[in-house]
Amino acid sequence: MKKRKIGFALSLALAAGTILGACGSSNEEGEGTKTDGNSEEKAFSVAMVTDVGGVDDKSFNQSAWEGIQAFGDENGLDKGKGGYDYLQSQSDADYATNLNNLTRQDFNLVFGVGYLMEGSITEIAKQQKDASYAIIDGVVEEPNVASILFKEQEAAFLAGVAAAHATKGDKIGFIGGQEIPVIERFEAGFLAGVQAVNPDLKVEVNYSGAFDKAELGQSIASKMYSSGIDVIFHAAGGTGNGLFKEARDLKKKDPSRELWAIGVDSDQTAEGVVDIEGKKHNIIMTSALKRVDNAVIDIATKAKNGEFPGGETTVYSLAEEGVGLAPLNDELSNKADVEAAVKEWTDKIKNGDLTIPETLDELTTFKAE
Repeated sequence: MKKRKIGFALSLALAAGTILGACGSSNEEGEGTKTDGNSEEKAFSVAMVTDVGGVDDKSFNQSAWEGIQAFGDENGLDKGKGGYDYLQSQSDADYATNLNNLTRQDFNLVFGVGYLMEGSITEIAKQQKDASYAIIDGVVEEPNVASILFKEQEAAFLAGVAAAHATKGDKIGFIGGQEIPVIERFEAGFLAGVQAVNPDLKVEVNYSGAFDKAELGQSIASKMYSSGIDVIFHAAGGTGNGLFKEARDLKKKDPSRELWAIGVDSDQTAEGVVDIEGKKHNIIMTSALKRVDNAVIDIATKAKNGEFPGGETTVYSLAEEGVGLAPLNDELSNKADVEAAVKEWTDKIKNGDLTIPETLDELTTFKAE
């Protein structure tokens, strides 16, 4: 399999006016054509299958759907058959069925969102050799599948740097979803970032075992905050929404308490708003960004232009702005110092002076210089 790193223009990011659709897949059918004067041509249609987190998980799936919508808007497509659409999976048993359903609707390119879809896409791609697929966060070695990976460890490293500078204690928290390679990259990068700033800081790691269980996220966060942890980073999809709820509740109960949550995949600032006596505060310190939306737009555009990278793995990194760190919260007391530290480490990574570990094994020999 060929593996390559490429850049892409941020100008292809979310088109103005793009909004999140309803939670269920639409039954509406678009025209499926683009008209130019008297000529008419079939539009290049795209669709996606969500994992169990759902299209409105305010994280990974939502970012992919926003990319699909932005591509549709950019190319004058309508939501529905012949344009752009999605199917939502309620369980992993839905993956193959949903992929087959969209293939039968003749979408030109179908995305599968998430590592857990590797098996289903492999199976369907072998059966539907004339169809084109893309998998996000997984690798499928079939000629009609484009594999999309990210250097999550680089964004997580910057989140670790920010957390280590922001904490007032000696311990920081990490909540993971399932113990799979993509989440290990987040964990390894985050631990490396904390270690780079202060090797004496400890990071408590707890995996929920799920990406769609907000109640588990809240329970884990409650125990961490109760133990004196004041900064928690999650890489757990919808489970992380429970972290945000716990942080909001604690902040509302004790407005003087300094505690932070760090989001993932997309800028999750909107999930941190707390209204205290008529004044809005926010418990989200920052978010480790993974621009799934940009990757979706990039691969879909290449496929539309006859440059579909089937059989290849495309990796998006910090240097190409495929990952990054969202703006820091203005309420952070030492915001300027944290920003300076983040910029310093960002430059080192982009310049190739520092390679961030992507596994826990690599972390054991990691040295930040």
